[in-house]
Amino acid sequence: MNMNYRFRKFTCSSLHALIALLLINTAHAEGQADSLPQLDVTGVRDNGQGFLAPNKVLAGDELQNKLSGTLGATLANELGISATGYGAGSSRPVIRGLDGARVQILQNGLSVGDVSSISPDHAVASPMQNTHQIEILRGASALLYGSGSSGGLVNVVNDRIVTTMPDTVSGAINTSYETVNQGKTANIELDAPAGPLALHFDSAISNSNNYRIPGYAEQGGPNANWSINPGESVNVPYSGKLPFSFSNQNSMGLGASYVRSDGYTGISMERMNHNYGIPTAEGGFIQQSQNRYDIAHQSNDPFDGFSSVKISAANTNYQHTEFTNNGVASTQWNNTATEARLELAHRELLGSKGILGVQITGATLNATDLSTNNYAIVPQTKSNSSALFLVEEGRYGLLKTNLGVRYNYATQNPNSGTQFPSAASQDFVPSLYGPPSLQSRQFNLMSYSAGGMLDIARGYGVGLTYTVSQRAPSAQELYSYGPHDSTATFDIGNSNLGIETSHNLELSFQKTLGIVRSKASIYKNQFNNFIYGFYTGAYSQANDNFSVVQASQANATIQGAEAELSYNYGENGVGGRIFGDVSQGTFTGGGNLPMQPAPRIGTELSYLHKGWLAGASYIYSYQQNKLASWEIGPTPSYNLVNANLSYTERVGKVNWTGYLILKNLLNEEIRYATSPMAVRLYAPQPGRSLMVGVRAAF
Repeated sequence: MNMNYRFRKFTCSSLHALIALLLINTAHAEGQADSLPQLDVTGVRDNGQGFLAPNKVLAGDELQNKLSGTLGATLANELGISATGYGAGSSRPVIRGLDGARVQILQNGLSVGDVSSISPDHAVASPMQNTHQIEILRGASALLYGSGSSGGLVNVVNDRIVTTMPDTVSGAINTSYETVNQGKTANIELDAPAGPLALHFDSAISNSNNYRIPGYAEQGGPNANWSINPGESVNVPYSGKLPFSFSNQNSMGLGASYVRSDGYTGISMERMNHNYGIPTAEGGFIQQSQNRYDIAHQSNDPFDGFSSVKISAANTNYQHTEFTNNGVASTQWNNTATEARLELAHRELLGSKGILGVQITGATLNATDLSTNNYAIVPQTKSNSSALFLVEEGRYGLLKTNLGVRYNYATQNPNSGTQFPSAASQDFVPSLYGPPSLQSRQFNLMSYSAGGMLDIARGYGVGLTYTVSQRAPSAQELYSYGPHDSTATFDIGNSNLGIETSHNLELSFQKTLGIVRSKASIYKNQFNNFIYGFYTGAYSQANDNFSVVQASQANATIQGAEAELSYNYGENGVGGRIFGDVSQGTFTGGGNLPMQPAPRIGTELSYLHKGWLAGASYIYSYQQNKLASWEIGPTPSYNLVNANLSYTERVGKVNWTGYLILKNLLNEEIRYATSPMAVRLYAPQPGRSLMVGVRAAF
């Protein structure tokens, strides 16, 4: 495989210097050599040293200081992760230049069941306020959950199904206020024993108004007159507060578990409501709701050779309604999804431990135009998937190994009775584009991963991982035909799309012991039949001159590098880290992939002592001028400075924490290159903000 990386000098020099620092023997390794960790998949709880452990875990104070109202905003500044940005209500993570269906979102190890992968204006239906942990998984560990997540998986853990019996009532209460949007948040969670049962309750509410922005909403000022569609220049003169950037959300979760000495059996339920704005040039808002029901059962030492058996399932009933800027309901989306899993964890065999299992999922997607009661954008489609998977992790002297394989059989079955509008009625210019055929499709997907980490010295390792990931096209990629307001496009599916295959090769270095630690990776992700939306150059006069975007396939490559060097980070006293990441996607036939993240470098400093925790971070994001041929740019560079301060004092049996978090201290204009033009050009991220709050844990 050709590993020829062609980066611009400004990104190359920055990251080369950073990686060179990481490869210096900065300190002698300290502590005991790590042993092979116990596999414990909840999402994958681990001591962080195993390959099947998450690539990154956000928890504790670090999670609290980075927690935002959306999953994307919470993870936006993690190494190798950026985000889309549709105001305060909707933001999804982008991992190494990949998003949508290539980044699967889980809740407690099962699919979140929403429609956020279809479009970036659809919010992830997993409330953030009572989240305990967020895990990023790639490689073999990702194959436990899905075959098409070539970017990776994000698992949001809220522990609604309690797995160990609490001794007494415990929980936490939090309340906060944020200045940039008059945002008010309050949440509570409780765990309690009740005879043989462990009970859980959580609830959260957050309300925020339109947020303040630095300068003008429109990139370049109110007279830039961007034309993201032919003949339709748009002038947005807003400054001060960004219209339709509000977000109001509430949720409640209940759980009950029967905890035994050899395992547990539990159920949980969740109700979530979310009303948020869509800050495009025209504006609008979405009212979202979801009911979710989970069950989980685990037995330890069930029979010879196996350490545990786990059965889990979830049923999700999701709905959202899209409204125009004057409050008229236009489109309603419904998704009903059910998922069930069986996992068997076997004991060490020939030096390797592992998990084998089966997974079955089914979903029905409906999108209805409320003015005609006909389909909207995509016809009703039933999606089904059955999978077998096996992942293994072993230790052989100085070498750790990981292996994973997953087979998926997936089907897409559209409603063949759907009546598409005629191509003539859409007034396409300069030529007609007809709808896709409504043929059912079946896909056989085989994904696998193999890697190893060689301990070259105590605490130092060099690793190599190769992953092949296959993805079936989604319902909207196959069958779409209609206007999409939030992206200002007329989307057309292609029912003849084939399987997308990703070949990812990654070389990594890590130092895991001592006061100075580091890690660095370079990777190349080669795609066969990469699925993307191709701007045809045509437009629909019947739909505000929306550009015609057709689902297409081409070979493509994403290559990049990530590195960080930390000193005593997260421990008592002074700590810090420096980091940087860069990735670039190109089509094999020439040209850049759309919506690729800009290169970044940054640093963090922290101080922890006797209840005090203080921190500050600085990130410089370069200008993104490597754009697809149809994208307007460049996306401007920015300097992002954040800071936090908290103090914790134990009073009786309660740990009280007062905190303040400062965001975007320089009041910079921040626009994500990973967001579609319809929002990137007219909706910057929030300006300078101060959040103050109080937490109590008992």
